[in-house]
Amino acid sequence: MALGRRVRSARQRRRITETEMAARVLVSRPTLRKLEAGDLTGSRAVLVGVLEVLGLEGDLDRIAADDELGHQLADARLPRPRRPDGPSLADEL
Repeated sequence: MALGRRVRSARQRRRITETEMAARVLVSRPTLRKLEAGDLTGSRAVLVGVLEVLGLEGDLDRIAADDELGHQLADARLPRPRRPDGPSLADEL
């Protein structure tokens, strides 16, 4: 489910009308509708305000909390250990 739809569902579960949410976030109803339709081109502050009204601002702290791909990319750039130039232990046996 897309972010806008999840935000709208959360608002509806709390029985907050569009008019009330827009007033509490200090935006117009069309701006709120755009956010709930998935249009994230507007201010991120609107999204943050909506999440605060819904009591979901803690969700912001979880964004990118588990960045597995980023860790893999960083690990891939680590220098690989060099093998010594001298004879190896296998050569000595």
